[in-house]
This record gives sequence, structure tokens and C-alpha cells, in this order.
Amino acid sequence: SKMGDTAEDRKSQDGSETMPFIDESPTMSPHLCARGQDGEAVSPTPPEGLLPRGGIEKGLEMKKLVLSGFLASEEIYINQLEALLLPMKPLKATATTSKPVLTVEQIDTIFFMIQDIFEIHKEFYDALSPNIQQWDEKVTVGHLFQKLASQLGVYKAFVDNYKVAVETAEKCSQANSQFQKISENLKVKGPKESKDCTTSATMEALLYKPIDRVTRSTLVLHDLLKHTPKDHPDFPLLQDALRISQNFLSSINEEIDPRRTAVTTPKGEVRQLVKDGFLVEVSEGTRKLRHVFLFTDLLLCAKMKKAAVGRHQQYECKWYIPLADLSFQTLDDSDSLPHVQTLPEHEIEEMKIKISSIKSEIQKEKKAQKAQSRNVDRLRKKMNEQESCLLLHSPTIPFRIHNKHGKSYLFLLSSDYERSEWRESIQKLQKKDLQACVLSSVELQVLTGSCFKLRTVHNIPVTSNKDDDESPGLYGFLHVIVHKATGFKESANLYCTLEVDSFGYFVSKAKTRVFRDTTEPQWNEEFEIELEGSQCLRILCYKSKLNKDDNEIVDKIMGKGQVQLDPQTVQSKNWHMDVIEMNGIKVEFSMKFTSRDLSLKRTPSKKQSGVFGVKISVVTKRERSKVPYIVRQCIEEVEKRGIDEVGIYRISGVATDIQALKAAFDANTKDILVMLSDMDINAIAGTLKLYFRELPEPLLTDRLYPAFMEGIALSDPAAKENCMMHLLRSLPDPNLITFLTLLEHLKRVAEKEPVNKMSLHNLATVFGPTLLRPSESESSKAHITLASDIWSHDVMAQVQVLLYYLQHPPISFAELKKNTLYFSTDV
Repeated sequence: SKMGDTAEDRKSQDGSETMPFIDESPTMSPHLCARGQDGEAVSPTPPEGLLPRGGIEKGLEMKKLVLSGFLASEEIYINQLEALLLPMKPLKATATTSKPVLTVEQIDTIFFMIQDIFEIHKEFYDALSPNIQQWDEKVTVGHLFQKLASQLGVYKAFVDNYKVAVETAEKCSQANSQFQKISENLKVKGPKESKDCTTSATMEALLYKPIDRVTRSTLVLHDLLKHTPKDHPDFPLLQDALRISQNFLSSINEEIDPRRTAVTTPKGEVRQLVKDGFLVEVSEGTRKLRHVFLFTDLLLCAKMKKAAVGRHQQYECKWYIPLADLSFQTLDDSDSLPHVQTLPEHEIEEMKIKISSIKSEIQKEKKAQKAQSRNVDRLRKKMNEQESCLLLHSPTIPFRIHNKHGKSYLFLLSSDYERSEWRESIQKLQKKDLQACVLSSVELQVLTGSCFKLRTVHNIPVTSNKDDDESPGLYGFLHVIVHKATGFKESANLYCTLEVDSFGYFVSKAKTRVFRDTTEPQWNEEFEIELEGSQCLRILCYKSKLNKDDNEIVDKIMGKGQVQLDPQTVQSKNWHMDVIEMNGIKVEFSMKFTSRDLSLKRTPSKKQSGVFGVKISVVTKRERSKVPYIVRQCIEEVEKRGIDEVGIYRISGVATDIQALKAAFDANTKDILVMLSDMDINAIAGTLKLYFRELPEPLLTDRLYPAFMEGIALSDPAAKENCMMHLLRSLPDPNLITFLTLLEHLKRVAEKEPVNKMSLHNLATVFGPTLLRPSESESSKAHITLASDIWSHDVMAQVQVLLYYLQHPPISFAELKKNTLYFSTDV
């Protein structure tokens, strides 16, 4: 859970407050599922005393981090309460004079319980602070949290009065300009470290803080328990505090959820908002970003209206469908997607790389703490544009919704996970006895107007809407072994897919083989997934259906679940075992993470036998070949049966298969050709990539790397051509012939782009960083700067180098060598 707290956190853009909705989700029964400030559900309490690897010291170190983060946010909270109390005394003083600003009664209503809440937290802060300053593992803090929880009655009183307090403040503001001035500009002190750094906030925003705080304290208790050993004296006390807080939250849920009184349905029942979020709709062949609201009896698709300066922001309804009339249409191959603008894959890759490098620039600017934050604002704006564009153009999974009495609508989603979440939420509501409803234009206006206050997803999921101190996510390789799954009621053909997030949306990265006719699939397959700023791994479990009903999705999702990729847990060198539970099904998996800078290190091989990790010149000499046998065989097999495979070279093969092929090539096994013909094609593609990645020196050599980087940056086409061809000539013969062989192969793969979806740029993105890398000495010099920073800049250039050769007319070894005479051989 995030510790920072900004003054306008929960404030709707129209200036109105939204109440928190604490979802008492079945996954956490009997307790609630608290939500962080961004609406993300926070993980439930782990099994008691569960500690990350690294044991008790690690747990206690984490506990200290959690506590010091909480203490910092507690200080901000106290300052916010103090800012509220500041005008109370002078207002009280004038209340009894001949010219009162407010009456005593109004003051008591608006500032009800604030003084008490302030004192409780001030006492808690003063007691907790010294414990963290003199931290050791014997320190106990549980009693402080227990005492804090036992005083929640004060919050109950505050919550009961909250609505009246806000309404009274609003009325007084309208009636009294003096009070309006005060309430629109309350000064909040900054933390002790920041000298005289005050911020201003509205009274309305500050009055919301106590409501938000209870949820926040509950989240912190979850985190503390996670990192407290079971036998630590704090454990039972924290558990008790959590129990009290959760019961308290459950009890006030009913009273503080505004959606329960939103709008009534024709049957006189309360229409509630069940789910909402941003989706990309295809409308007249173009992609539009929509905010979709699912109510208990209808689905409403809206867009944000452009508001005049100073006016409230509002939604405009594009269409709605009563759930009683809604059905899902699946796309047969015959009526596949209509013509929708799709960006070529390489433009999407370029956007990601741009976002990465802008992020690094922002970090640099901040580190330098330059006075002109204007620069940071400019970069943020640039990043927002790129991310919004990415968000609009990346989704490709169709989700078609049909109105029995009218049109069909098409959304594009980036992940099957979201699609099934929307479908499940709608189907669950459709099980109830629903009547079709028709809204009059006035009712529709009222409903669309209320969307602003009701929405739970406030911001488009782009980085620029997140706090800066949030983790930037992981860059590098995540190794995942999907072991097995249990809990299926009947035999079926089962498989899993893995998704990770990348720049705000999810992408499918790997798929296990289908385990046929079983209730206990044992996959034991390992995958290596490249992460680009990822924070979450999702696993989806499917039942593969061979029959194709008109209205049924062919493969049915049996369960889905996700885990946060916590850098601390994942980055240990050991495998970390985990289980995801999804409606009665348990999937066991293990994972470990290699950061990008580590994964790029090549270790010079001492061994002369085998082919992996051995110099290419040694291998070709031993084989008396021009191109290593492994390269020729893998290329041949991919061209034979992988050239039409969607995502060939991008979808990762099963790691155990790749390791088996590696061992076979290393041992020069006789039956290698039989193995190749039986093996999954993605594993063969993966073996070829691994061969190039494990060369003791990249194929295009350490010595020439800086020159390739300079050559690709030349802007004069003739100079660039001269330089790039001259660099190829400078390569040792085995490297050059192997490179030209690979080049022709990749061009043949890209010719099938309409089928395999792999463009030249896609292939350059996959192979560029493998064939060209800075040498160890270069990268250790560079390692002083941000890893992701060097990465984004270099990768862009590496991809461009390979792309240059891929887009170049055919290059023949003989022609190249013939021209050697005209050039000096000095690079």
C-alpha cells in the first residue's frame, strides 16, 4: 500500500468528494478487501507469520520500512488535521460578536470531532516516532496500533456527521464570502524535513482525510503482519488491531457508500454501480477511449466532455444497453475484426522505448533537483501523450456486446483477463430477475451526471497519473515455472497463459502446452519472460474446447489470478514458490528475476567442447563449416514449420525444452534431427536466440560496438551506407557469414508478416540487443547511471542497427569482400 498522501487525493475533478467503497470481497472473507488510494485491491493478510525469503531479519527490516513510511504519512495527516483546526479558534471567537462569520452551531457541525482525532493521532505519532529512530528487532509497536484501533469510535461519530459537515460548509461558503475565502485556501504545513514548505488545500478535501485514513491504517496493518514473525510479541496485538479495524470498516460500509442511493431502477430498487473502467471502443472504424459503467441493471458507455475553464467536468452518454437485452457476440473467423486502424508493431515498440527514456530523463531531472520544475512538467506532458497513444493503439482482443433490440458494439481489450472480468460481472448480474428498462432523456441525463461522483476508476491508467515515488516496476527477465494445478471437478484439456503488465496495460507473454483429459495437469514448464517496467504477473487457466458453438468462446477461462511482483521478494537469487487460488483451482508456480544489467553479462567460456558459450570461430573450425551447425539446423526447422506461427521468435518457448536442445547440441547427440522435428517450434526459436545470447562475445563483436553505435547515428545516407558496409567487412569471416545467413532468414520470416505478425522491426527488436551489446568494461563504466537509462538509449540504437541491415537490399559476402580493396581496414 502506498504511503504518500496528496492533498487532493480523493477529490473528484468536479470538486465533489467521493466516498470510499470498501469491497467486502469473498477472497478475503470474513474480512474486507481494503482498497489503496488508486482503487487497487490490496493483498489480503497472508498466512500467519509468512515471511519473505531471507528470514526474520529481512522481515523485520521490511517491517521498519513499512513503519517509517507510515510514520511519514501520519505526519502529513496530523498537519492536515491541524490545518483544519487553525481557523476554528478565530471563527469561534467571532461567533459571539455582533458580526459572526458562522454561528457556534455551524462551527460545531463542520469541525465535529476533528480536535479529538487530532489528539489521538498526535499521541500515537509521538509514541511511535522514537521507536523507529532507535530501531532494533526487540522493539514492539503492536500495543500502539491496538490502542489506535480501540479509539475508532471517534471515527464512527465523525463518519455519522460527515455528510452534514460537508453540506454545512458548502452552504456557509455560499452565504458568506469571508468563510468561502477561508475554506478554499487552508495552509497545510509540510513535513519537518522540508523547510517552510506549505501547501494549500480546500476544507472539503481536508474533511475527507479522516475517512480515507481508516482504510489506510488497515492496509498498513496487513503489511506489518506480513513482515512480523509469528512468535514476535507484536503479532497477536497487530492481529487484534486488524480485526477491530476490519470490523469497524465493515460496519460503516453500508452507511458511507453513496452508490447505494444513486438512482432508483424502474422496480424501485436502488441502482448501484458495480464496475467501471476505461475501454477502447471501435466506433466507425476508429479507436475511441470510453469510460464504461456497469450498473446493476444496465451498461452505460460514456465519454468525458471537454469542459470550459472553471466548469465542472462531465460525462456524455454515447449509448446504454439494459442488461436484460444484452448478449455477448463472439467473432467467427468469417466476421473477424472490421477495419480498425492498427499501428504497426514497430511503432508500438518505439513508443515504449520513448516512454522508458522519458521516464529516465524525469528521474535525472529530479535527482539533479533543478529549480526549473518546468522541464519536468514538459517531459511529463510528452510522456502522457506517448502513453495515451499507446493505451489507445495497443489493445487487440475483441469484446463484442450486442443489444437484442439494436446495435452491436465492439471494444478492444489488451488482455483476456479484463475481458473475462467484464463478462463475469455482467453474467453474474444477469442471473437476477432483470426487467428491461428504458430511460427517458431526463433519467439518462441524471444517471450520466451522477457517473462522475460514482466512478471508482478515476484516472486513465498512465504513469503520469501515479505518484512519483511509486516503484517504476521491474526491467529484466522473469523466470517462471508453472508446476501444476489442482481442484478441477472433471477431466478436461487444460493449459495456462501468463500475462505481465507493460506501461499500464497487460500483454500475454507465454502459454503452457495443453495437458489432455486430466483433472490434475502437471506442466512443470519454465518460461523466461521479458519485463518492461512490470509490477504484476497474471496466470489464466483455460479449458480447451474443440467444439465451436455459435455463441460460446472456444476456450473457456476456468480461473484467473495475479501476484504483485515485489522487487524484494523476486530479486533474491533463489526460486520463490507461490500458489494462486482461483475459484477453487490452485495453480502452483515458482519464479525468480534477473535484472537487465545482470542478464546482459557474458562470461568468457573456458570450455572448448560443445557449442553454447564457445567462440564462434572455434566452433566453425571444429565443424569445418562456415556457419555453426546449430544455427543452420534451427533456421531450417523454423522455415520448415514455424514461418506461419504467430509471434515466432517473440513468444517464449518452454525453458526445459530449450535446455534439452542445448544439451543435445552441446553433446552433439546423434538423434538431434529427430528431437528437432518433434520439438515445439517456439523452443527451437528460443534455442537459436539462446545460442546468440550465450556467445562469449556478441556476434557483431565488442571491438566494433562503439563504431556501430556511431555509424547508425550518421544522418547523411551515403556516409551511413559506407560506414555500415565497412563495419560488416571488418567482422571476422565466421561472424560475417553467420550474420548474413541470419539476416536472409529473418527477411524470409518477415515476408509472412500478414500471417505470423512479425515485421522486420519486430524481429530487429528481438534480435538486435542479442547480436550487439556493449562490452563488459563499457557497461560497468556506464553502470553508474540508471540501468534502465542506458538500456533504453542503447536498445533503441541496437534495434536500429539490425533494422538497417534488414531493410537493406541483399548483401552478399563475395560482393562485400570484393570492395575491401577500396577501403582502409582501420575501423
